[in-house]
Amino acid sequence: MTLVSCLVVTLIVWTISLIRSVRLRAVVYSLPIPMTLVLLATPTVVDGAQLLGVVALNLFFVVVAVAHHRFGWPILVADAVGVATYVALGASIAAVAPWPLAPTLVAVVLGWIAVNAVLARRPGDDAPARPDLRPAAVKLAIAFGGSVLTIALGGVLHGLVVTFPYAGVLVAVESRADLPQFCRHFAYSCLGMIAFVATFAVAQTSSRAAALALAWAAYAVCAGLLLVLRAAGARVARRRP
Repeated sequence: MTLVSCLVVTLIVWTISLIRSVRLRAVVYSLPIPMTLVLLATPTVVDGAQLLGVVALNLFFVVVAVAHHRFGWPILVADAVGVATYVALGASIAAVAPWPLAPTLVAVVLGWIAVNAVLARRPGDDAPARPDLRPAAVKLAIAFGGSVLTIALGGVLHGLVVTFPYAGVLVAVESRADLPQFCRHFAYSCLGMIAFVATFAVAQTSSRAAALALAWAAYAVCAGLLLVLRAAGARVARRRP
């Protein structure tokens, strides 16, 4: 990964820090931009392991949220524990590789359905994210420095480098006050990432550029479907007495 990658990750973190809606933050974070950069910069072969990497990415945010909000740990300590958890899971997943795509995809999608069915029964808090009052220059410097460190760390994960939380490490810090809500919305939005990974895995034997184009198309279709489902759910909720 190059300086351009660091700048892109910095831009993602900066953009997310400007968004007040926690739900929209999760949607923007689910854009597979870092994945695309990794797949362009490395010859990584994608299989079911990267689908499990999306699961590990969700667990990263859950661990940080629990450590910070439930146990009261400082956000940087909680972030470090989240990264360590992802690295441990990534090493375990890589040790069993290769993972067959079809059965792993079925298991991950069924898990996504189950998790979101449970979350749908629990009321969520959609209050706007609390503003960060630090000067813009300070936030940019922290985001860029953090992106350099996380990209360096992500490089040791081999195949799981594709789903490493490059921007997520910093997004967790930026969204620390709203992490439980962020986890909830990201668990819903990440289906687009699952579609992206699965499509690329199927199409990668042809042109890598064509596989990425198809993967982005799959992500867009999936994201649109999620938007329609959310809107339909909101209409049903409004009609209830």
